[in-house]
Amino acid sequence: MPTTMTDVARAAGVSQKTVSRVVNGEPYVSAEIRERVHRAIRDLDFRPNNTARALLKGRHRRIGVISLGSAHYGPTTLLMALERAMQRAGYAFALAGTRDGRDRSLAAAVASLLTQGVDGVVLSEPVDDGSPLRFRCDVPMVSLGEPVELSGAASAVVSADGVADARCATEHLLALGHRTVWHIPGPDNWFSARDRERGWRAALAEAGVEAPPLAPVGDWTPASGYRAARQLARDPDVTAVFVANDEMALGALRAFTEAGRRVPEDVGVVGFDDIPAAAYLTPPLTTVRQDFATVATRAVDVLTAMIEDTPRPAEPPYLASQLVVRESTAPRPRTT
Repeated sequence: MPTTMTDVARAAGVSQKTVSRVVNGEPYVSAEIRERVHRAIRDLDFRPNNTARALLKGRHRRIGVISLGSAHYGPTTLLMALERAMQRAGYAFALAGTRDGRDRSLAAAVASLLTQGVDGVVLSEPVDDGSPLRFRCDVPMVSLGEPVELSGAASAVVSADGVADARCATEHLLALGHRTVWHIPGPDNWFSARDRERGWRAALAEAGVEAPPLAPVGDWTPASGYRAARQLARDPDVTAVFVANDEMALGALRAFTEAGRRVPEDVGVVGFDDIPAAAYLTPPLTTVRQDFATVATRAVDVLTAMIEDTPRPAEPPYLASQLVVRESTAPRPRTT
């Protein structure tokens, strides 16, 4: 027979109502009593009936995440960080995929999550089809990108500040003496790629430098960075490149090396994400390190406050990242 709440109450020496209060996180239970109940739960391997609790309290203690299903480092790392943050907050994790991120497929993903029983939704990597994200959702939603216009519930945005981060990367190259900085962009229907391009342009404009033509658009893969950098390597005026992610930067490093362009002596390269391999490339890659754990924790804090109708955290929704300077950038030698 499975362990019941009555068994836990008997082992802890308390009433069944007290066990119920502890299991449901209710107040008015002393720390000593709460610890005794938790010890009994662990000893007896008691597992609360979440379905019954959901019917009683109107909550499932589960948060849904909508993802494009990308295998790239950033989205994958963010998903893992979200799951850990939800576990710490006492919520289970449910996942729904969408292939294109458009309104219709997002609505289908939301419907799938609602049938699983979720109290809120995180939209992990929204993409842009040229119109505002607008659809119905009956539970609160946090977007890790651009704002979402919901009917039926509240929404919020929590994200790294991609514009400021890209500006910082570009300013780093300009400060090393480069006259301008080229950019290998990510897919133009990704909000993150567009933010990084905007930050690159903003840094050049603030420095009074005309932005050079964009390199061919990449798809986040090393192969696309390699193809784009092969074209840039033909131009001797290209001395500094900001790449929209580290995987494309990896391909760019190979392309410049094959073309006889030394990094950083001839071309400085900055990536974005700080993938685990970045510190071990040849040369080690200067890059923007995103704090995925902080973004995930902040998103879950905001969403659970919306679910539980408690005050939202007061910190700003856009979170700064860190520029990690390594050997792929160096002061540009002066020419006579």
